[in-house]
Amino acid sequence: MCSMGAPAKRRATYEDLLAVPEHLVAEILDGDLVTQPRPTALHALASSAIGSELFNLFHSGRGGPGGWIILFEPELHLHGDILVPDVAGWRRERMPEVPDAPAFELAPDWACEVLSAATAAVDRVRKMRIFAREGVRHV
Repeated sequence: MCSMGAPAKRRATYEDLLAVPEHLVAEILDGDLVTQPRPTALHALASSAIGSELFNLFHSGRGGPGGWIILFEPELHLHGDILVPDVAGWRRERMPEVPDAPAFELAPDWACEVLSAATAAVDRVRKMRIFAREGVRHV
């Protein structure tokens, strides 16, 4: 006797992501469309503070080594996954200039997620696993 299992789950597409209302942040993780509320003001303040320090020291080289491209909330397209870390950085030897593109297929060298109650589970498990697969240092 042959039994039929549940139908295969459809992988989310970029069109699915674009259809998400603007008041949500959407990502595709392991083929699943994952949505979260936009960050709160305190979350935005924390990521802005981290990003501005890193930008001055590592992107601009003011008071620090320079040599990096530092971006806030870049859209990353990494082997079928679409992620939006709070802050990400690429060494300039790997990305000498920021391309004029809506998303990046080159994995960053470093990514930062500001954790909050709404984002911690996804950031600590699903996104961290994808960043590790891509060789991205993450905090």
